[in-house]
Amino acid sequence: MGTATLTIDHSAIAANWRALAGLSAGETGAVVKADGYGLGAAKVAQTLALAGARTFFVAVAEEGAAVRAALGPGPEICVFSGHMEGDADRIRGHDLTPMLNSVDQMLRHVEALPGHPFGIQLDTGMNRLGMEPAEWAALRDVDLGRAPSLVMSHLACADEPGHPMNARQLHAFHEMTQGLSLRRSLAATGGMLLGRDYHFDLCRPGIGLYGAHPFVDGTPVVSLDIPVIQLRDVAPGESVGYANAWVAERPTLVATISAGYADGLIRAMGPRARLFAQDTPCPVIGRVSMDLITVDVTDLDEVPSSLRLLGEVQGVDDLALAAGTIGYEILTALGPRYRRVHLG
Repeated sequence: MGTATLTIDHSAIAANWRALAGLSAGETGAVVKADGYGLGAAKVAQTLALAGARTFFVAVAEEGAAVRAALGPGPEICVFSGHMEGDADRIRGHDLTPMLNSVDQMLRHVEALPGHPFGIQLDTGMNRLGMEPAEWAALRDVDLGRAPSLVMSHLACADEPGHPMNARQLHAFHEMTQGLSLRRSLAATGGMLLGRDYHFDLCRPGIGLYGAHPFVDGTPVVSLDIPVIQLRDVAPGESVGYANAWVAERPTLVATISAGYADGLIRAMGPRARLFAQDTPCPVIGRVSMDLITVDVTDLDEVPSSLRLLGEVQGVDDLALAAGTIGYEILTALGPRYRRVHLG
């Protein structure tokens, strides 16, 4: 087998959803955008529906259509980007709920799809998506007369529990939704962990479902095993890889493995990354290249046929630290060449 094997544990995804649902003060949905955070939105959504999720969130209508095809009729599928130009047929045909972000989107939706369900996204300070307070104040009575299914906003700093922005956005959301008898949603994974004041009627965990920070009690979901293509002995003073970036200081046994930045393994991780033979760490040496990575396996008694990059010992957040990024990017960058094995 010349390609790496990405194993996705669906029982872990379900367990993480149930654990987060146990924290929630109300309904718990699930975010499956970006192809289920890189793990396959169709299969992930089916797993979460079996676990009990009934409201799903995607970034764009095209993603929503794929999730609807996987789930069939029934569950609500909300689209964060709202009703974009040209989306009407897809929204109607796949029974999607756009989260309208502006006056323009509201007009587009009611003209193209009168009576079709929609939600509203409010900007409580992140300045990214959603109606600002003045815009919402002007439209609120008109919008509410059309009975939106959900009113939501998004926290900018939920991963930092002590950040004052959290309290400011909570206050703004209360002010903008005071007196509403509609479902309200503010918390994704980080917001859920801030406490029930942030939960409202619906929580929508994303990254926590996939076993990554900030849900530190989550179960790891993925493992990645990369085959060894070739072993070679390198003498002191010899270099390995592009630009002579690594030079041996001792007799070194080097394993070349079959994956690289074309597979989403970020080039910047090279100097700090490790692979594992069971529990034994093996440092990456030289530069991560497009299809290959070189690894120091000198200290192993026996070199296995593959080395593990992700798993129980090193999770996505550990690898993200080595790459100077976040677990979200590690997961969503996992490339199409992997042989994918779905467990559970």
